[in-house]
Amino acid sequence: MTSRVGLHVVAGILVGVFFLHPVTMAIYLLEFQGEQIAAAGLPAVIGHHMAIAFTPKMLPMTAIFWIIGGLLGLGWGFYAQALARQIQLVSSLEKELGKTVPSLIESGEGATVEFKSSVRWDYELNRVNRELEPAFTKTVAGFLNHEGGNLLIGVSDDGAVVGLERDYATLRRKDRDGFEQLLMRIVKDRLGADVCPLVHVLFHTIDGKDVCLVVVEGSHRPVYLQHDHEPRYYLRIGNATAELNVKEALEHIRLRWPRH
Repeated sequence: MTSRVGLHVVAGILVGVFFLHPVTMAIYLLEFQGEQIAAAGLPAVIGHHMAIAFTPKMLPMTAIFWIIGGLLGLGWGFYAQALARQIQLVSSLEKELGKTVPSLIESGEGATVEFKSSVRWDYELNRVNRELEPAFTKTVAGFLNHEGGNLLIGVSDDGAVVGLERDYATLRRKDRDGFEQLLMRIVKDRLGADVCPLVHVLFHTIDGKDVCLVVVEGSHRPVYLQHDHEPRYYLRIGNATAELNVKEALEHIRLRWPRH
């Protein structure tokens, strides 16, 4: 338990004992001892009951509110901790997105940057080619198993912006939303639904052409690509994505996720 969560627990205990306890008691008194309150006054009656709250006779009741407050504080502490992590993640992503698409293109492909002309349209065959989809997921898997990276779709290997119009034309919904749905469906089906939150899809327009920036975070577990009904392990190495054999994959997993 972190120190911040511990502080939330302490605060919850104080709230339970010095707020929930008297409020609950006030409701009880108003319901069952209205005449007594009318005669002595609500503050006086609550003050009297609070004064005896820590006597041996009343300690079990006080302990109940101590526990209730502590549990509320614990829950709020974990929520605040998760929220802080999310804010940190958003800040990190904003920093990553501060690198504009043109600057990523200018920097060229590398350990954290990859270009792909399309996901479905084969420019060499000049037709739809579903065999291009595994190439997209190989890159995403390689980034997930490494420390993340940026995949630009609609940019050729030499850095020329070709856009997404050809890919759009292959979709039922021929726009950015349809393309994002395609990408996330491929990730879910081939890599696992639990890694989808680690894949962020954004769009930019360059010279009137749409370019998709896929920002991939490092994964919390080893990610295997399901291809031809077999799990395959990919890793980003330099400016390429390589498939590791069983021995290499096990060694990398041991080093990357020691407790896995």
